[in-house]
Amino acid sequence: MSIPIGPAGPLRFPDNFGWGAATSAYQIEGATKEDGRGESVWDTFSRVPGRTRNGDTGDVAIDHYHRYAEDLDLMRDLGLRSYRFSISWPRIQPDGTGTPNQRGLDFYRRLLDGLHERGITPMATLFHWDLPQALQDAGGWESRDTAHRFADYADVVFRALGDRVPSWLTINEPKTVVQNGYLTGHHAPGRQDPDAAYLVAHHLQLAHGFAVAALRANGSDSRIGPALNLHPCYPADDSPQAAAAAHLYDGYENRLYLDSLFKGSYPEDLLADLGPQSRMVQGIRDGDLKIISAPVDLLAVQYYTPIYVTADGGTAHRWATSEAEWQQIYPEGMYDLLTRVTRDYGPIPLTITENGLPTPDTLAADDTVQDTGRINFLRDHLTAAHRAIADGVPLESFHVWSLLDNFEWDQGYDQRWGLVYVDYATQRRVLKNSATWYRSVIADGGF
Repeated sequence: MSIPIGPAGPLRFPDNFGWGAATSAYQIEGATKEDGRGESVWDTFSRVPGRTRNGDTGDVAIDHYHRYAEDLDLMRDLGLRSYRFSISWPRIQPDGTGTPNQRGLDFYRRLLDGLHERGITPMATLFHWDLPQALQDAGGWESRDTAHRFADYADVVFRALGDRVPSWLTINEPKTVVQNGYLTGHHAPGRQDPDAAYLVAHHLQLAHGFAVAALRANGSDSRIGPALNLHPCYPADDSPQAAAAAHLYDGYENRLYLDSLFKGSYPEDLLADLGPQSRMVQGIRDGDLKIISAPVDLLAVQYYTPIYVTADGGTAHRWATSEAEWQQIYPEGMYDLLTRVTRDYGPIPLTITENGLPTPDTLAADDTVQDTGRINFLRDHLTAAHRAIADGVPLESFHVWSLLDNFEWDQGYDQRWGLVYVDYATQRRVLKNSATWYRSVIADGGF
């Protein structure tokens, strides 16, 4: 079971709290072969038999590229104050380099203008896993050059769209690229190479730093920061061995990214565990950590699940899981995570850019979707977030993952994470009960 942590009475968030929802380009846009878009690693990966559930791809996804105006109206009707989305790198630079594709930029101009017209503040992510395939062919994130190409891409986007975007996020969940793309192979590019994985981690961090420098060089007033999926790591028992194992596990899950960003160093225990001859350690050059740790304006936190670490370095389940078997439902982890970041890394402004779960949603004959589990999940996690704010955490906004049902990576269309139900056969959108509930929460400033 999950822990019901409240609320005991009405909870009210700050008047200027940014109530939002989130999506990403490959998961919703479709139109993968239209208006000059190039191939991404996910186009390639999803076409390989057995890589995604049912052989699903993002070729059509939920057709947001053609239906964005309808989706913007949904956001307005829900009362969203903030919308976090991503820009497709291969839609801007089909081969990952060179002259930008104006039709791609024009799409995002229309999207951003539509958000502003509806009074919704955009938060744009530069990279949400859809690396141009041409760059993967040239070495992908194992190549240091890809970080430089990302800096060039970021500069193109900042120059074209920067006047419309008050907050930028650089790299979405570098850890997921590392772990799922290069350790388990469940995500593109489908590798299983631990030595390559942590070199990739360094290059992703470096790319983040280059993008921060590019924004500053443009003289922009916009804010910028990374988007990290962080997992509180707890010992599975009271033994010293479990405590030590959990600390090292935390190094790979959290400190690898947080320490480099905010302390200008990688964790010593992690470097020792990797060894001096690892590709990551060998790939760190003088000045890299200074680039990575350049000051940022905000940190985007994404919380889904805790991790319980056993004495032998394995993991254990303590709480009920969602439809995603890796996700243990533990709202208290939200509080622990937010307060830990503020305690250990200072009062950097925080935004929650993803929090949610998949539920077994079905559309009833009366056109309703009874997703009570999602309402309970969000209520309990928002309660934890509210307590963190009360205890001094500078949390500015909260974005549900996700606004709409969409292509869930290797799980295809099997898992539904949205506030809005999508009939994939017709692309019809239907508000779930959770969307109606969230609309009331936004209107009331709490619950």
